[in-house]
Amino acid sequence: MNQYRILVVDDEEDLCEILQFNLETEGYQVDVSYSAEEALKRDLSEYNLFLLDVMMGEMSGFKLARVLHDNPKTIGIPIIFLTAKDTENDRLTGFNIGADDYISKPFSIREVLARVKAVIRRSGINTAEAPVQELSYDKLVMQLDKKKVLLNGEEIPFTKKEYEILKLFLENKNRVFTREEMLSRVWSDEVIVLDRTIDVNITRLRKKIGPYGKNIVTRLGYGYCFEE
Repeated sequence: MNQYRILVVDDEEDLCEILQFNLETEGYQVDVSYSAEEALKRDLSEYNLFLLDVMMGEMSGFKLARVLHDNPKTIGIPIIFLTAKDTENDRLTGFNIGADDYISKPFSIREVLARVKAVIRRSGINTAEAPVQELSYDKLVMQLDKKKVLLNGEEIPFTKKEYEILKLFLENKNRVFTREEMLSRVWSDEVIVLDRTIDVNITRLRKKIGPYGKNIVTRLGYGYCFEE
């Protein structure tokens, strides 16, 4: 079974059904969303390719693509636009956003399948395996799919809270998080957590990541951030 996962985002339900059927016939795993807003409710990092309609409801395919490229978890996932807009400016907009291909409606299913295969081939992803999801800073690497942290290639033992704090920092480098924000994001499932708990976890985290501990800086009166 082909493990390559595709998300089709289009507000034309009949077209989505046709695309899903034919892509699944080729062996792909296919999910469908009928709007950009619906798509954003999914864990988009799980997919290997997005087929996006440009003209949809309140949020266009172009806007959704920008969101995908602003997210470190999805920035490297290929995008193919499916659209009735076929002017040169529209195509340039799509490619400038980072599209890997641009298919004009109406199109043949054979063309879509051929374009999908071409993008897969260019992406260099082994379709038998899901790509490794990583966050990194120099030689500090988080393997998100394995829930591991590596320093110079060696695994570091982390508690769940330490892992979540580091993940928050590496996803948002240079952003200052207040204690309240960190409590709501990392300790959201716990009723009572003291501010001191955050300080203790930050101290342990700094020690564990060695030379990169200095990148976790304190902004007095505001909170913490991971500074590049």
